[in-house]
Amino acid sequence: MRNLIVLLILIPNINLAQGLNRNWLLGYNPFPNFLNGRALIDTNNFSIIDEFRKMKFQGTQATISDSAGNMLMSSNGVWIANANNDTMDNGSGLNPGYFVNSWPDGLVISYGNILLPFPDNAQKYILYHQTENDPDFPSNVLYQSIIDLTFNNGLGKVIIKNDTILQDTLSWGIAACKHSNGRDWWVIIMKDSSDIAFTLLHTPQGVDTIFAQKLNFSSWPNGNVTQAAFSKDGKKFVTATYDDIVTKNSSIIICDFNRCTGLFSNTIEIPVTAGAYLFGHCFSSTANFIYTTDAVNVFQIDTQTLIIDTVATYDGFYSPHPWCCATTFWNMYLAANGKIYITTGSSTQHLHVINNPDSAGLACDVQQHSIDLINYLHLRAVPNHPNYYLGCDTTLGCGCATAYNQYTMDESKFNIYPNPNNGNFNIGYKAIATTSKLSVIDVNGKTILHTNFAALEQ
Repeated sequence: MRNLIVLLILIPNINLAQGLNRNWLLGYNPFPNFLNGRALIDTNNFSIIDEFRKMKFQGTQATISDSAGNMLMSSNGVWIANANNDTMDNGSGLNPGYFVNSWPDGLVISYGNILLPFPDNAQKYILYHQTENDPDFPSNVLYQSIIDLTFNNGLGKVIIKNDTILQDTLSWGIAACKHSNGRDWWVIIMKDSSDIAFTLLHTPQGVDTIFAQKLNFSSWPNGNVTQAAFSKDGKKFVTATYDDIVTKNSSIIICDFNRCTGLFSNTIEIPVTAGAYLFGHCFSSTANFIYTTDAVNVFQIDTQTLIIDTVATYDGFYSPHPWCCATTFWNMYLAANGKIYITTGSSTQHLHVINNPDSAGLACDVQQHSIDLINYLHLRAVPNHPNYYLGCDTTLGCGCATAYNQYTMDESKFNIYPNPNNGNFNIGYKAIATTSKLSVIDVNGKTILHTNFAALEQ
């Protein structure tokens, strides 16, 4: 079935993303009769519900939902759950070896896995995941597993599991960005003790290209455990580094990224802290600012002036009890509502939030431990959601590719008239060769109409 998706008013808005990235699973309660939770986030809303769930999270989290925001699958790096939160067919036994044996309730690797729609196949998904095979910090295997939702009445089956894509000394954390053709995926992982980025391209035929590129920054630490992330427009990439385990002088690394070639350029290395690791970081929606955290500070970096501002310092709050545990800062998540959520480095009942990430200085409004989970504890994990909705960009020299998950339509066969007024409009279309589905989405990203068109003789 081909998707025809119409935006009634074509106003660029990088916060429209919602649906595929709607769910954030919270909690790591290890007992089946104890509550965990789920955050439901769209452009304008944030709500938390309690739920009984088998899967726990301690750092590694991949989730993906359908276009309406209904959960399709999730993974904590140990196994894959289906939409019913049960083990997906052939979904156990991820990342075999030392690390899963040490962390059987969920891996602790920040951004240690990521779920991507398979290019040109609406029923298949790719899980990229990493692990360690020895007690040292660096990861050394990047795997892919392929999920097919045509099996088991839509609950899916893992048809390829633990397929080794790359074997090397690897830093923790996987990042992904849409190719400028609007269909394929670039996947990035850093080589540990190095300034090298490994870049692979996933096309409808699978992994097409893997290459290494030096980013040209100075410190090459062993055991880097920081997040790595792209801006929403895919034009910038951020990671962090530090000099050594004694001084722990840490810097942010910012690069430009070409979505057509997959190449990085214009590397900037910005010293941020002395004597502390940088754990989480992400861009604001407009990419005007980068936020990063050590355990006790939240820093804001202006991407134009490169000025660093400390916008929050840990206030000493403990959760859930007065003696345990410190609600310090760890990983960061830019959600579909444009806010940035910050987890803590230990098991706590609270989350932090940055309400206005695109405002400079204290106006960004960091609210410490302002979200009370009440019935359960959460540890570090944030979902690794790339911008699933990033479209084609021909200005970079690559053409557009037709894909099931692009917001495109054949204008020669399809039109809306008159300009929608008070919700009233007509849909006109010529004969369509295949059965097709139409979705109408307003400027706030809300789906207001679903309908099917039967195939007609041309």
